[in-house]
Amino acid sequence: MTTPARVQRLVLVGLPGAGKTTTGRALALRLGWNFIDLDTEIERRTGRTIAELFHSHGEVAFRAMERELTVELSLNTQIVLTPGGGWAAQPGLMESLPPGSVVVWLQVSPEEAFRRLRGSPVERPLLSGPDPLAALGSLAEQRTERYARADLAVPVDGRSADDVAEIIIEWLERSI
Repeated sequence: MTTPARVQRLVLVGLPGAGKTTTGRALALRLGWNFIDLDTEIERRTGRTIAELFHSHGEVAFRAMERELTVELSLNTQIVLTPGGGWAAQPGLMESLPPGSVVVWLQVSPEEAFRRLRGSPVERPLLSGPDPLAALGSLAEQRTERYARADLAVPVDGRSADDVAEIIIEWLERSI
């Protein structure tokens, strides 16, 4: 696929369990671009898991790391970035991306996200309470307005990462 020259980076946003990482990898592979998961990169650089960072430094410090890394990485081109679910909720962060950035919201229902996350070995600090489904519903309510600022919204319930990647690529070919 030939990506229009104006598109230099894709950023996938959505709730935990939306498939950002899996879809991001599929997109990067099909486009021949680099793929970076922000949480994985933060863990690599700090030598600590996201859960450990939340517990030792708190969410505010983690969000600051996320913001700094976004500024650094968004200078790259031909890149697919997948930040954590709360990334888009940070005021001004999505809008600070440089020209050539396309933000895609992977719309997942809390029920589907819960189904996908069940049994995951990854500890998710914001979902570690007694009712993770209710927590996902609350996060969806809090973040929907921010996610809706994306350039494209793709419903992902019942779709594979490859199907979602194809929808995004078709949209890019038609729209940009």
